[in-house]
Amino acid sequence: MFGTVDGVAGRVRRGVRVACLGAALAAGAGAVPTFAADGSTPPVRSLVRHPDWSVKANIYEVNIRQYTPEGTFRAFARHLPRLRRMGVDILWIMPINPISEKNRKGPLGSYYAVRDYKAINPEFGDLEDFQRLVKQAHTLGMKVIIDWVANHTGWDNVWISQHPDWFQRDAKGEIGPFSYVDPNDHHVEVWADVVGLDYRQPALWDGMIDAMRYWVKTADIDGFRCDVAPRVPTPFWERARRELEQIKPVFMLAEGDDPGEQVRAFDMSYDWGLYQLMVKVAHGKAPVRALGDYYRTPPRTFPVGAYRMTLTSDHDENSWNGTDRELYGDAARPMAVLAATLPGMPLIYSGQESGLDKRLEFFRRDPIDWRTYDHADFYARLLKLKHETPALWNGTAGGDLRVVELGSDKVFAFIRTRGRSRVRVLVNLSASPQAVSGAGFRAETIEPWGYRIQR
Repeated sequence: MFGTVDGVAGRVRRGVRVACLGAALAAGAGAVPTFAADGSTPPVRSLVRHPDWSVKANIYEVNIRQYTPEGTFRAFARHLPRLRRMGVDILWIMPINPISEKNRKGPLGSYYAVRDYKAINPEFGDLEDFQRLVKQAHTLGMKVIIDWVANHTGWDNVWISQHPDWFQRDAKGEIGPFSYVDPNDHHVEVWADVVGLDYRQPALWDGMIDAMRYWVKTADIDGFRCDVAPRVPTPFWERARRELEQIKPVFMLAEGDDPGEQVRAFDMSYDWGLYQLMVKVAHGKAPVRALGDYYRTPPRTFPVGAYRMTLTSDHDENSWNGTDRELYGDAARPMAVLAATLPGMPLIYSGQESGLDKRLEFFRRDPIDWRTYDHADFYARLLKLKHETPALWNGTAGGDLRVVELGSDKVFAFIRTRGRSRVRVLVNLSASPQAVSGAGFRAETIEPWGYRIQR
C-alpha cells in the first residue's frame, strides 16, 4: 500500500485569459475523459503517434520569471537534478520569447505578448543559456516543451511592420486589441496588450510553422504547449505537427478541450471538467458522488488514445483564482492524489512541492519562497507510483477505471486495472472520519481528508 494521510492542506488555482473562479464554479463540469459516454457510437481513434517517452510521463510547469530570485535559465538549471529526483519527466517552460513593450501590462508585461517568435527574452538569458538548459534536461532524462502563443502577438511584434496583412482588423480596417470570448459562459475579455493574428492568410501559416521549426532545430526542444489552441484553426495545428515531425517526434499539448484537435494534431488537452469539479467539491458546491458521475456518464467523447492533463493548479489558476489553500482548503492533498491517479497525465506547477502559499504576480517579479520543499516527498511518491504502475499510464497504455461504493457518501473510490496491474484509490473528502469497506479495500476508518492507495 502506498501513502497514508495527513490533514495538511497544500496551497494552490486559472485566470488571465479565462473566466474567473466564480464563473468556473457556476459553469459545471465541462469537458471530460477519454472514453465514450455510451456504447452506441464507437468513439473516433486518435491518429496521433505519441512519443514513446510520454506513455508513463508526468508534466511540470516552469515559471522562469518567478522560479528563482534571479529569474533566469541558468538559475533554474540548478533545480534540474532536484526535479529529476522528484520524478519529473516533461518540463513545460512558460513562453521564452521577448515581451512587447507597447501597451504592456505592469512593469514586465505578460509572457503571452510576444515581440519576436525567434528570439529569447533577455530577462531569462540568451540562446546559449536556453540551449544549455535543454541539453542538461535531456542528459538527466527529462524532455522540454515550450509555451507557444500562435493566436496573438504583442503590439510591437516584428511581424506588425513586416507582414501587417497577417493581423486581424476591425470594421475600420485597423489593427486593434484581441477580444476573447470564453467558451463556457460567453464572457468577453479584451486583451489590451495583444493583437490577433488572421489565419485566413496562408503566408501566416508558413511563417508560424517556420518559427516553431526554428526552436525544434536550434534548441532541440521536444514539443509545444499551445496557448488558447481552439482559437487557431485545427488544420493549422495538424499541418504544424506533420512538419515538425519531419525533424523529430514531438509532444503537443493544447490549452483547450476540443476533441477534434486530438484526432491528428495534439497528444494532450486540459481536463478542465475534472479540475472545475474538484474545486466545486472542495467548496461544498457539488457532492462527492459527482466525481463518480463524471466518469460513469462523461458528457463528452474524446478520441480513443487521446491524453488528458489532470491538474490542481497552473500559472493562470494560481495567479488569478487562488492558492491551493484557497481552492481546496484541507482537500488539497486528496485532490492531488486524484489528479495523479485518475485517467490522464498529472501536472505539477512551480512551487507546489514547497506548498506555494501565495498568488504569484503575473506582470512583475515575485519569486517563489521555496522554504524546505515540504511536499516534495509527497509528489515524488505519486510520480514513482505512476512510473511503476501500468494501470496508471497514459492513454490506451493505462488501465480501465471502475468507480466503487464503500459505504460513505463522503468517500470517492475507484479501481484501475491493466492486465495484472491493479491500483485501488480512495479519498475521504470530509472533515470527519469515514468507515469504509468492500471492493477489495480492507475495512477501516479513514481519517479526515485522508487517502489510501493500494496495489
